[in-house]
Amino acid sequence: MVFQDPMGSLDPRMRVRDIVAEPLAGRREPDVRGRVAELLTAVGLPAEAGDRYPHQFSGGQRQRISIARALAPRPSVLVADEPVSALDVSVRAQILNLIADLVERFRLTLVFVSHDLSVVRHVCDTIAVLHRGELVELGPAAQVADAPEHPYTRRLVAAVPTIRGALDGRTAADLLAGSAIDAAVLARGTPEEEQ
Repeated sequence: MVFQDPMGSLDPRMRVRDIVAEPLAGRREPDVRGRVAELLTAVGLPAEAGDRYPHQFSGGQRQRISIARALAPRPSVLVADEPVSALDVSVRAQILNLIADLVERFRLTLVFVSHDLSVVRHVCDTIAVLHRGELVELGPAAQVADAPEHPYTRRLVAAVPTIRGALDGRTAADLLAGSAIDAAVLARGTPEEEQ
């Protein structure tokens, strides 16, 4: 499992090598130190990073540590819950590309949880849309993102900001009316409301 906030999921009192090695406790891993170095290298960090503490890394580097920890026990499924939402935009692409590379390299099934359909489309082959705990749409990523069938999925697609930033005269409230996303999103307001 890779969590949304790496700082909240990494024990600040543990060195990185111990954090990454923790899932290996009780397993028959012949060379734990070697496995940790291999994983840190696989996520783009030097092996020496294992000697440091989480607070000594940037947000993107901490997320790389979380990914290394998740890969330690050689899983067949990697669950990533909003793994880039707490990161700067410039770092998001790096982490998304890293996840895609690791999924391919280690032949993993990826369950990627996100509200951002553009990110999901980039990383996933299949999209499942849940609304109020129920599956409302399932299909190939391009099909669901480009031609959504369910009204909720259409609202999600319409709510994704575009390069022009235009909402075609609609407000965020219009787009998300009746959805489960309402309170947090609408509390921030639209650009017109902020001026």
